[in-house]
Amino acid sequence: MDEKIYKVTSPVMGTFYRAAAPGQPSLIEVGQKINASDIVCVIESMKIFTEIRSEYAGVVKEILVENEDPVMKKQELIIIEKV
Repeated sequence: MDEKIYKVTSPVMGTFYRAAAPGQPSLIEVGQKINASDIVCVIESMKIFTEIRSEYAGVVKEILVENEDPVMKKQELIIIEKV
């Protein structure tokens, strides 16, 4: 794997959400610069909402799943190019 690429993965099986709540804007967009510890998505599992944070600062290169898609544990969700 390229050292400049970081892949955000799901820690649990659940539903992927791009926004923190219904009706709110997406937390990230492709091409957006983010900081380490920024919330990049939310995974809902059994009525528990888990905020997923980036471990690195960088630029969002790709979002691999659609809003409200079911995701599996350890599934790749977002690709970030580290800066």
